[in-house]
Amino acid sequence: MVIQTYNLTKQFNGKGGFGNISLSVREGEVFSFLGKNGAGKSTFVRTLLGILYPTSGNATILGKRIGNVEVRKEIGYLPELFQYHNWLTGYELLFNHGLLYKMNKQDIKYRIEEVLLIVGLKGHENKKLKEYSKGMKQRIGLGCAILSNPKILFLDEPTSALDPVGRKQVRDIISNLKKQGKTIFLNTHLLSEVEMISDRVAILDKGQMKKIGTMTELINSPVIVSVENINENMVSELKKFDPIVNISNNQIEICVDDSNIPKVANTIVRNDGLIYMIKRKENLLEELFINTVGEEDER
Repeated sequence: MVIQTYNLTKQFNGKGGFGNISLSVREGEVFSFLGKNGAGKSTFVRTLLGILYPTSGNATILGKRIGNVEVRKEIGYLPELFQYHNWLTGYELLFNHGLLYKMNKQDIKYRIEEVLLIVGLKGHENKKLKEYSKGMKQRIGLGCAILSNPKILFLDEPTSALDPVGRKQVRDIISNLKKQGKTIFLNTHLLSEVEMISDRVAILDKGQMKKIGTMTELINSPVIVSVENINENMVSELKKFDPIVNISNNQIEICVDDSNIPKVANTIVRNDGLIYMIKRKENLLEELFINTVGEEDER
């Protein structure tokens, strides 16, 4: 495992933070930490990074205890609501980050060219940061995080302040980094982002981890079929796919995987059913999230 925690706890004078979190993150996956604002997500990441010292429990990154200097060289970090010096150009910002990583100057120059292409800012590197849009600032921040070509990326709310175009640009970058074999730990409260790019998800509420698993493990999303002429024979055969078939008016709700959807459709048609629509039930992650953490504001 790339990241492993054992009852990791961080509290401030016995309050806040998070408590007794045990989880593991595999190499090359996008692992999303999902929770409301104030749930303890950022505190957890800062503890893993060694910025905060844990109250109790322990954790390892790449097999070493958190805070290990050599391991830090393999980590990239994009904090939430970061601020860089507006008088610097994008190139100057990246170059200075390379120096902080103690990279060779020639290597920095070569890597900057690669990073600018990855984050889609080639041609904008000589503009001052004060001229950058929010999306460009977020992407240059990602550029700083990946400059040293780290194995692990911690991204704290990387799309929360962006418009839909900016969010897609950042999502695409994350997807491409995953294809390169990077492990990505993503902090977010945006459910749509989690559904689109995550391999596994953990839900945090008031500093406690409530659920963890793949999207499939957490959500058994049923298929909704709008049908005319529903009959007993049809329902009887459909129960072979899912014993608990829900029928409401002219709608059938059935839990099957994608490979069985054509078979369900064929069963309906063979039994004189007329199909008007087939789709997966939507917004189940939102339903799961609200049921897990409630609707009150924690801040």
